[in-house]
Amino acid sequence: MNVVLIGYRGSGKSTVGRALARRLGWPYIDTDGLAEARCGMSIRELYADRAEEGFRDIEAAVIAEVAGLDRHVISTGGGAVLREENVANLRRNGMIFYLHAAPEVLWQRIFADDTRRHSRPETNAARGLSLVREELSLRTPLYRAAADCIIDTTDRSVEGIVALIFGESAAHDPAARESAG
Repeated sequence: MNVVLIGYRGSGKSTVGRALARRLGWPYIDTDGLAEARCGMSIRELYADRAEEGFRDIEAAVIAEVAGLDRHVISTGGGAVLREENVANLRRNGMIFYLHAAPEVLWQRIFADDTRRHSRPETNAARGLSLVREELSLRTPLYRAAADCIIDTTDRSVEGIVALIFGESAAHDPAARESAG
């Protein structure tokens, strides 16, 4: 079984994913990072070159591939849930955790992350929070429907989130408990 992290940009998927992978002793995969490596372009460049639909096709191919792995921690891009095939693929061999936070917190995290702010699709500082709210209104039902477990990251430490996920995944997959034992 894999542990899969979904949620909006800035929810903590990458940070939590790396920390959880260390605790479990499992490989970590960021599907956005893998898409970038495969195409030799940042997500922003992929959007510019292939539009969102083209990027979503690349993302779906990457997810289909990594979903077949076992004992990996996988963090997905924020829009991975927009395609039902992605959720179905991830669910086949994974426990899905939806990491969420208040829109204001997400926007603060997004805006403060210089590295990702310049490699991800453009964020408009004047409309940033309203854009986060708009996208969340569309995506939150999809995140909730896909999730086996929902974790609010607003006021939790990375270590606290990792402990919650570890406990839930170990309860469902003894291999997770044994690998970190």
